Amino acid sequence: MSEHRTILHLDLNAFFASVEQQANPELQGKPIAVVGGGARTVITTSSYEARAKGVKTGMAIWEGKRACPELIIVIGDNRKYTYTSSRIMQMMQDYTPDVEVFSIDEAWLDVTHSLSIFGTAERIAHLLKARILQSFGLKCSIGIAPNKLLAKLASDMKKPDGLTIILPEDASLIMESLPIQELCGIGKKMQRHLNMMSIYTCGELGRCDEARLTRKFGIIGKRLKLMGQGIDHSPVVQFAEEGDVKSVGHSKTLERDISDPAEIRRFLLQLSEMVGSRARRYCVSGKTIHLYVRYADFFSSCGKQTTLKQYINQSDEIYRAALGILETVELEQLVRLLGISLSNLKHQTEQLPLFEDERKKLFATQAMDSINERFGRMSVTYGTLLPGKETAGSHVIPPSWRPDGIKNVDVQ
Repeated sequence: MSEHRTILHLDLNAFFASVEQQANPELQGKPIAVVGGGARTVITTSSYEARAKGVKTGMAIWEGKRACPELIIVIGDNRKYTYTSSRIMQMMQDYTPDVEVFSIDEAWLDVTHSLSIFGTAERIAHLLKARILQSFGLKCSIGIAPNKLLAKLASDMKKPDGLTIILPEDASLIMESLPIQELCGIGKKMQRHLNMMSIYTCGELGRCDEARLTRKFGIIGKRLKLMGQGIDHSPVVQFAEEGDVKSVGHSKTLERDISDPAEIRRFLLQLSEMVGSRARRYCVSGKTIHLYVRYADFFSSCGKQTTLKQYINQSDEIYRAALGILETVELEQLVRLLGISLSNLKHQTEQLPLFEDERKKLFATQAMDSINERFGRMSVTYGTLLPGKETAGSHVIPPSWRPDGIKNVDVQ
C-alpha cells in the first residue's frame, strides 16, 4: 500500500523567528533569537542570520550573545504563533483532507488522491509555498516521498525554502550511507544504543538481523529495521481520527527554585485549575492524578500517582488529590518544575448533582469557565492565586499542541 502513496512533509522554516521578522520589518535580515518571558528562559529558535553566526536552540541568552554579539533578543508571543499555524494548517486542507499535524510548524499531507485534481505533488508543493509566502511572508521546506519517514527526511535536506523529492527507486541508495540520527524517531539515546551495536548508518540498520534488534529493543526492533530500509507503512492521520486522548496535563518551570510549602501548594492549585478547566471544556473526567517534580539540579526528579474511586474534573478535587500525593514525597532539593496530569479518562455528559451544595459548586464552576473562555484564562480565579497571577500558565508550546480539540493548550 505505501508504495502507491504520495506524501508531503511541510516544515515552516525558523517559524517563531520568521513570524517575528514579518511582524516587525525592522527585524528582517537581522540575527534575532526568540526567547520566553521568564527568568530561566533559553533561546527557543533563532533566525537563519543568527544561525549562521552559531546561535542554536537551547542556548542561554549569554551564550547566544557570545556567539553573535549583535544578536537581537525577542520575547516570544505564543498566541501569534498558534494563530498563524492554525491558519496555515487550514490552508493545507485546500489540497487534501488528509493532513496530520506533527507540531506547531510541521505537518504531513497525503496527496495521493489529490493528484487527479492538481496534477503532480511538485505542483501542490509550489502552490503551498507560494500561498504561505504571499499570505504570511513565511518560507517553508517541503519533502515529497512515498511515505512519512522519507518525506520528513526530504524536507530536512534543503533549508530554508527547499523542495526535495525522494523517488521510490532512489530510496535505498539514499539510505545506504545516511547516518541513523538523521531519521525522525531516532534520538540521542537510541543512537547511542545502536552505535554500541556498531550500527551507524541506515544501511547497516536495514541489514541488521531483526532478531538481534528485537532482543535489544523489544517490539520496536522490527520497526527499526524497516526504518533503516526507508520503509514506513504508517498512515497520515487526520486530527479528527486520532486515538482517544489518554491524559490532560500541564507543567510549569518556576521562575526561581522554591521550597516553601505554601508556594508549592499555590503552584499546584494553579496547575490543577489549568488541567481541570481543559478537562471540563472537553467533557472528560479522570480517576488517576499524577504529580511530577523536577529538582533544582535539573536532572533529578520524582513522579507519583494515585487512582481515585470516582471520576473527577473539578479543579479543587484535582488539587486535593495532588496535595495527597505531595504529602508522600520527601523533597530532596529545591523545586524547579511542577506538573500535574489527569488520566484514566472517560467522556461524560454533565449531570445535575442531587445535593444543593454540589449544584451550587457546579454552577459556580461553569460560570467561572464561561467568563475565562470569553475574557481570557484566569480572568476569574481562586483568591489565593490573585497575587502574581499574570505569571501563570505555560510559557512553552508543548509538542502535543494541535490547532483544535483537547490538545489545543491555551498558551501565553
